Amino acid sequence: MDERQLRILRELGELGSVTAVAEALLVTPSAISQQLRLLQRSIPVPLTERVGRRLVLTDAGQALAGAAIEVETALERARYTVGEFLDRRDGEVSVAAFHSAAATFFPPLLRALAAPDAPTLALADEDVAQDDFPRLTREYDLVLAHRLDHAPPWPTTVTATTLLREPLDVAMPATHPLAAKRRVTPRDVADEPWITVHDGYPVMATIEAIAAAAGHHLHLAHRVNEFAVVAELVAAGGGLALMPRWTMRPHPALALRPLSGVQARRHIDALYRPERTARRAVRTVLTELRRAASSVQEGEENRF
Repeated sequence: MDERQLRILRELGELGSVTAVAEALLVTPSAISQQLRLLQRSIPVPLTERVGRRLVLTDAGQALAGAAIEVETALERARYTVGEFLDRRDGEVSVAAFHSAAATFFPPLLRALAAPDAPTLALADEDVAQDDFPRLTREYDLVLAHRLDHAPPWPTTVTATTLLREPLDVAMPATHPLAAKRRVTPRDVADEPWITVHDGYPVMATIEAIAAAAGHHLHLAHRVNEFAVVAELVAAGGGLALMPRWTMRPHPALALRPLSGVQARRHIDALYRPERTARRAVRTVLTELRRAASSVQEGEENRF
């Protein structure tokens, strides 16, 4: 039995005929009769009987119709509870981000949502390969992920809101001869040692594009994912690296130079399962992430 069938039985007891129930529920009499037959299959005793031309409830039918009132009351209470939950602004919202996005977005998010009636944040860092970001939406309400500008879109199992389209620049020691240039080309940097990410992470595709444009493989001296560590290695003379322009704090010993001839830009996207945004609290956090992204871009895009 289901809610609709119980509702029909209840209405039949009150209205006294299949035709009247059909009119009340805006369906055909045959549809009402079909649902009553389906309900009867799950009950071992008759629920209705013929009295002349009318179909009326038996004692068992009247008992079940009475129970239907309790069922509808409980379901309505459940709907109200769910609706109240979805409309709560102060519910907990879990957010995961890769490291540089976490450093950029988590502090302003905490400051913006410090009010007592604001969503409660549960923040986590997740440094995973690009293909693994969508899977994290099973565990978190919102996942900050990155992919290269020309990479395939995220799978249709998740929804993506782009927060930033961030250039990737070549980082070098401020004393490096190439720092005298306003822009560098793949040929300029191809003979230098490189510090780059592990295979499977988004930046690696741009490294491969630089090698292709220069016509030979790059020397990958060190493999480090964390940009803060990479910055220190570059400053120590360990090699060149690709560095995000906006989401890394400027390092006094480094120079960042735009790259010509290769598309070097990444998307920073908020990934989530569509049903998560039914909650007002999740929508509130997503709005604050957009606001933080606008502040980052407005504050940094005039550096070059």
